[in-house]
Amino acid sequence: MTRPRQTGAALLAAMLTVTLVATLASAALWQQWRGVEVEASERMRLQAAWVLTGAQDWGRLILREDARNGGADHLNEPWAVPLQEARLSTFLAADRGAADATGDNDNVFLSGQIIDMQGRLNLNNLVEAGKISEVGLRSFQRLFELLGLPQAELNRLAENLRFASDINIDNQSAAQAPLMPQRVEQLAWLGLSPATIAALTPHVAPFVALLPRYQVNINTASAEVIYAAINGITLADAQELVARRAVSPYTNLSDASRLMPQYAAAFTEGTVGVNSRYFEVRGRLRLDRLIVEERSLVRRDGLEVRTLARERAAVDPALVMQAGTSR
Repeated sequence: MTRPRQTGAALLAAMLTVTLVATLASAALWQQWRGVEVEASERMRLQAAWVLTGAQDWGRLILREDARNGGADHLNEPWAVPLQEARLSTFLAADRGAADATGDNDNVFLSGQIIDMQGRLNLNNLVEAGKISEVGLRSFQRLFELLGLPQAELNRLAENLRFASDINIDNQSAAQAPLMPQRVEQLAWLGLSPATIAALTPHVAPFVALLPRYQVNINTASAEVIYAAINGITLADAQELVARRAVSPYTNLSDASRLMPQYAAAFTEGTVGVNSRYFEVRGRLRLDRLIVEERSLVRRDGLEVRTLARERAAVDPALVMQAGTSR
C-alpha cells in the first residue's frame, strides 16, 4: 500500500509543478506582450505628435504666405482649401530616400484644414470695458431669434460672462463669480442648456477665453452669422452676399455697400470687415488603429503667425466610422 501512495503523491507534485510552470510562463509571456504593446503605442504616439506638429507648422506657413500676398481674406485662397485624407508617403514623394526608409508610411494617412475664426460670432463681443455691449448683445439677439433659442438664456449668458471676465471685482465677488469658459462646450457654466450650446456651436468661435473682440469677416462667415452681425439685414440678403462672394470676393466693405446700399450705415458700424487675424488649424493623423486630432488657435500679425493654444486628443475609430455613416 505504501508504493501506490508514493506514486500518487509524486504524480500530484508533478502536476502542481507543471501548473506552476505554465502559470509563470503565461505571466511572463503576458508581461512581454504588454511591454511590446506599450512600446508600440508610445512609438505611434510620438510619430503622430511629430507629424501633426509638422502639419501645424505647414498651416502657419500657408497663412504667412497669404499675408505676404496681401488683400482681403476669403474662401478662394489656398489656406481655405481643406486637405483631404491622403497617404503620408504622398507628401514624402519629393524625398524618396526618407519614404523608402520608413516603410510604414503607406499605412499613415493625414488630413486637415484651416478655419477662419472671424467667420463666426465672438462671445467676447458681448462684453466691452466691463459692461454688456449693446452692439454685441444685439448681434446675439438676432442669432438667438433666428435659431429659435430662448432670449432669457442669452441674457443670463451675457450677465454671467460680464461677471466672469470682470478683473476689477473685489475678492468676495470674485469667489462667487462663475469660471470663465475656455471652449464653447463649457458655456453650461454660464447658464446655457445643452440644446442651446449644440445650436450655437456652428456659429460661434470655439475658443472663448483666448479671443479678443473682433469684426466678422463677410468673406468667410455663413449667412446666419452675417445676418446676426449686420443690423437690419434680412436673411435673404445675407444669403445673396454669400452667393455673390463665391464669384467675386469683397476686397473691402465698399464692395458690399455698393451691392446693397440700403445697409451702407450698418456696414460701417464696425461689426464686419474683410480681413482676419485669428484662425484654427486642424490636423488629423490615422495610423493603423490610432487616430489623433490636433487643433490650434493661431493669430496672424503681419507676417508673424503665433500659436495661442494647442490641444491634441486620440479619437475612437468607431466614433469616426459612426459619424461618417450618419452623414
